[in-house]
Amino acid sequence: MTAGDLALVLAVILCAFGFTALVLVLSRVLAALRSLRDEIDALRRQTTPLIDDLRESADTARDVVLDAQRDLRRFDRVLGSAEAISGAVSGSGRVARTALSRPVIRVVAISSGVKRVARRIRQGPRNSRRRDLHLVESSERKRA
Repeated sequence: MTAGDLALVLAVILCAFGFTALVLVLSRVLAALRSLRDEIDALRRQTTPLIDDLRESADTARDVVLDAQRDLRRFDRVLGSAEAISGAVSGSGRVARTALSRPVIRVVAISSGVKRVARRIRQGPRNSRRRDLHLVESSERKRA
């Protein structure tokens, strides 16, 4: 055996040890990958129901928000109508007060006069003369 043959045998043995070490390392990596795959499957099994619940909650929340937006739009329309009605009522109240104040005052004055006349008629001519004299005397005192 020559030195070249010896080097060749030694190289083959070292390659065999290297391949053996490589196979051991790769088998350990494969075992770790299998373990990782099992853990990922377990995680999927646990999180899938949670994700489904989260989707249902998000759908429910979206429906609630849409209902709230619809209610808010409807409330905004109602509020706008109420403001318009309030403005119309305050404007019409002002117009009605202006239009009716003088006739109402006249009606009150006329009814007051009618009450006085009716009272004088009920009291008779004798009492009404005394009252008239009393009114004339009081007006003369005020002038003096």
